[in-house]
Amino acid sequence: MEFIDEELLHYAEDHTSPESELLQKINRQTHLNVMKPRMLSGHLQGRLLSMFSHMIRPKQILEIGTYTGYSAICLAEGLQPDGTLHTIDVNEELEETVRSYFKEAGLTERIRFYIGNAIDVIPTINATFDLVFIDADKRSNAKYYDLIVDSVNPGGYIIADNVLWSGKVLAKHRTKSDERTMEILDFNKKVQDDERVENILLPVRDGLLVARKL
Repeated sequence: MEFIDEELLHYAEDHTSPESELLQKINRQTHLNVMKPRMLSGHLQGRLLSMFSHMIRPKQILEIGTYTGYSAICLAEGLQPDGTLHTIDVNEELEETVRSYFKEAGLTERIRFYIGNAIDVIPTINATFDLVFIDADKRSNAKYYDLIVDSVNPGGYIIADNVLWSGKVLAKHRTKSDERTMEILDFNKKVQDDERVENILLPVRDGLLVARKL
């Protein structure tokens, strides 16, 4: 997942606004107690998501893939005062912990947390979105995209995580039988070819694909 020199990464983090105490706590507790802690957005990406949200000033955010709530709290930082963040995750074992973090952040009334398969949940949410963050099952990225793109307001943004897939999007870093990577490649091409959006792929952590709805 790391694409730049570790010291250079630390330099970038040292020159990035720090995490809040709560985000530091979530970061630490996730690495200590939860499987696959690399799934956490973390300091640099978290501040970038917060920056995007502050620039966009969304009224409605959809997050697909809550994990331990770190990215949701970052995204919520830029919500309009009467805005709502909808976040979906399939892992009910983390629900109590995540809800406690949302409560500690003072976001209980502004975050709607859904437990279930996002493909089933998304059609039940009666909202149009200014910002969507896709960070769940990578094999379903294209399905998530198709489900939400028509519900994104003109000028709204879709951000998808892990689109560089630890560098495996380059042929020299993968095997020919790597089906998961081929699905990532197909998704990236799908967005690139979609005339409804303009997009940029940022090599931040494991890659962020940012698309603006035209």
